[in-house]
Amino acid sequence: MRHRSTPHRSTPHRPAQRLPTRQLSAFSMRHWGTFAIVLALATPMAWADGNGRMVPLLPQYKQECAACHTAYPPTLMPAASWKRIMGSLDRHFGTDASLDAATVQTLSTWINTNAGTYKRVREEPPQDRITRTAWFARKHDEVAPSTWKLPAVKSPANCGACHTTADQGDFNEHQIRIPR
Repeated sequence: MRHRSTPHRSTPHRPAQRLPTRQLSAFSMRHWGTFAIVLALATPMAWADGNGRMVPLLPQYKQECAACHTAYPPTLMPAASWKRIMGSLDRHFGTDASLDAATVQTLSTWINTNAGTYKRVREEPPQDRITRTAWFARKHDEVAPSTWKLPAVKSPANCGACHTTADQGDFNEHQIRIPR
């Protein structure tokens, strides 16, 4: 069935000429595309700088930081805050989270590259705590103080208690489940 706006062709349809194809290694181009999508979905990502793009979480960052708490995306605070945090890991919010110098350098470089720069994180939060930022307070103003004290939540720093995809760096408000 022709679309009404398509004029009738007076010349017969000729099949497209086949171009020579190169032999690809183990995968065809179609398989490479599928492989790329699967890889992208399997890599933990963090929302970056309010521009809608995702930044892959550095596996070493996730391994070191998520061992104790949510691996907070570096986009949630400015570089200056992260620099102070990475420079004082021996007294990391009341815990000794010391790492070897090479690991600190690797993580610091990645954090600095991906630190927040957009307007909601330009100001350094008090005590370099994400939960003390103005945007955090604004986003969580409807959360009752009693919710923070629930055994499943414990504190505002426990993002994964309510944000079901926090471990992937995704804090979308459509993925929230408040424990009871």
